[in-house]
Amino acid sequence: MTKKQKKKKLALHWKILLGMAAGVIFSLVLLSTSWGASLTTHKVGGEDIEISRAALFVKHWIKPFGNMFINALKLIAVPLILASLIKGVSDLKDISKLSKMGLRTISTYVVTTLLAVTIGLLVVNSIDPGKSITEETRDDLVQSYSGDADSKIKDAEKQKESGPLQALEDLIPSNIFNAASNNGNMLQVIVFAIFFGIGLILIPEEKSKPVKAFFDGFNEVILKLIDLIMLAAPVGVFALLAGLVVESPSKDLFAALLWYSVSVVIGLFIMIVLYTLIVYLFTGKNPKYFLGGIAPAQLLAFSTSSSAATLPVTMERVEEHLGVKEEVTSFVLPIGATINMDGTSLYQAVAAIFIAQAFGMDLDLTAQLGIVATATLASIGSAAVPGAGMVMLVIVLAQAGIPEAGLALIFAIDRPLDMLRTTVNVTGDAAVSMLIGKSVGKLGDPQVKDWDDNYDPIDSNI
Repeated sequence: MTKKQKKKKLALHWKILLGMAAGVIFSLVLLSTSWGASLTTHKVGGEDIEISRAALFVKHWIKPFGNMFINALKLIAVPLILASLIKGVSDLKDISKLSKMGLRTISTYVVTTLLAVTIGLLVVNSIDPGKSITEETRDDLVQSYSGDADSKIKDAEKQKESGPLQALEDLIPSNIFNAASNNGNMLQVIVFAIFFGIGLILIPEEKSKPVKAFFDGFNEVILKLIDLIMLAAPVGVFALLAGLVVESPSKDLFAALLWYSVSVVIGLFIMIVLYTLIVYLFTGKNPKYFLGGIAPAQLLAFSTSSSAATLPVTMERVEEHLGVKEEVTSFVLPIGATINMDGTSLYQAVAAIFIAQAFGMDLDLTAQLGIVATATLASIGSAAVPGAGMVMLVIVLAQAGIPEAGLALIFAIDRPLDMLRTTVNVTGDAAVSMLIGKSVGKLGDPQVKDWDDNYDPIDSNI
């Protein structure tokens, strides 16, 4: 025997699941102890507030590791988009291929978003969750979360004051370095990368070759950095879930919002089933293949509540484990992370009807069709970061004439549901990427690269 046999490694998604479970169990055990459950005074914004010792300990000593993990993923999001998209566009060698792929990508995303909003409305009208909330509970929720609601309403007012073409105007950055310095400007970075890639197509090959070689190498470096960061994923999700548990509001508030949560979860589950069915019908790939390939990205989306932070992992899983060629993933997925928010649009539809029902309002078909249109457009404009959907929900409520103060009704349960709808957003991006890959002949067999293929210890020849 000349080489030691490699031990079979635990799959990444199992490591992430174990990290998530450990984070939840750790916080629950900590909260169950007399020390963890006892209250202490903590200064926040110049004011003294009472907080459990468990929450304070997790906030100072555990959650920072989760924040560092998210920051590491966000750190490489913009370089990844620049490198992969410029490389992907320039590899097409034909602008007509780019326009064909772009049209198919955007139209497919719009169709799936319309389906998501429609499913949300059908589910929420069937369950009627808002009618189970008593007036006393409604007033209690509005009072508890009125401050949070007011801040989101102010953010939404700024967006509503913009002109009708503001979104189009914002696509063109005046300074690429300024655009690249903020992950919220992802669309501007995408526009620049596509523009740069087109320039590479149009100049002579001998001139573009060294530039393309640079971005090829740059792209490989970024992908290896993703490998390194994902080695810390179990620890990162442990810290994030531990923080979520100790910061959760009281059980009484969760009980009041049970049927609303059930409505959202049922709708999101239907979307996952729909994605797997569409992938099977159009590509012939079975649900186990699809869900198994994208599972680590789904779990990371659940932990971070951010499509942008999950983007590097989504791109790697779709390309290496689902067989979609890089020319497609580098174009479809960055765009999907910014404009395809199926889970968010479904949630906005459910939330709008739920709040209307809680205030005793019966919305007719015209009003609900207005919600479909507004939620679709609002989801496209949502930033790929935690909580952004809440800001866009204010616009949906205003369009339908629903009291914006009702936003406070859903704050208690928003973070867990945000985690779930981000998972659906990422799954939708992967499904559309497979559809586009199949339609342009760029869907093949997976070419999996080992996570630590360059880091195995050298075996001795004994």
